[in-house]
Amino acid sequence: MLKIKNLKAEINGKEILKGINLEIKAGEVHAIMGPNGSGKSTLSAVIAGNENFKVTEGEITYQGINLLELPVEQRAAMGIFIGFQYPIEIPGVSMVNFIKTAVNEQRKVQGKEPLTAAQFLKLMREKKELVEIGEKLTNRSVNEGFSGGEKKKNEIFQMAMLEPKLAILDETDSGLDIDALRIVANGVNKLKKPDTSTIVITHYQRLLDFIVPDIVHILYNGRIVKTAGKELALTLEEKGYDWIKEQVDGKK
Repeated sequence: MLKIKNLKAEINGKEILKGINLEIKAGEVHAIMGPNGSGKSTLSAVIAGNENFKVTEGEITYQGINLLELPVEQRAAMGIFIGFQYPIEIPGVSMVNFIKTAVNEQRKVQGKEPLTAAQFLKLMREKKELVEIGEKLTNRSVNEGFSGGEKKKNEIFQMAMLEPKLAILDETDSGLDIDALRIVANGVNKLKKPDTSTIVITHYQRLLDFIVPDIVHILYNGRIVKTAGKELALTLEEKGYDWIKEQVDGKK
């Protein structure tokens, strides 16, 4: 699904990613954890194609295709979805029109006919029920006046509608109470399929109580310094990030 080799990236001349190696297979859920400033959000931005970041070395292949040669919109159309930590508001743009345009643009790239109005509304009803989102959100402008929890639920609804092959959730748990966290996590779990993959980026182990990862990576100072099973998240919760810093910095 996704292979990253020796990826290095910078912003404004400052190197953030210092040699990332990562492979994600279809059907897997990977968690990436790490302290603030370790490069977690930068990694998601580079995979998505954010032009503010400059890749200086390395490669990213997605389904065998060189991702670094593709613009952000083509990456999205090929099935890469980013759930942002701080989803933006788009006043005056209705949720229905926004998602219908996104879905049909994706279908166009895939060589499929656009959905008719009836087909689209049927799909919306199915996905709203799946991710437990109500009419009051889908009938409004994109994220306008939404609470933090509503914005995150809306992100998962968009993910359900677009049915991505690779979903990257960048600190989706940030600012959520336990009920909103459960709804968001349940939506992610229901959307999991054998041919899709998920990257969950988080500071805290609590999200991983709901979305159980196959593999956990610790990202520190621009590098993945430790990889293990889901038990690694529990160890990190117990010992804290100082444990990682001591291990890594003690080896220098």
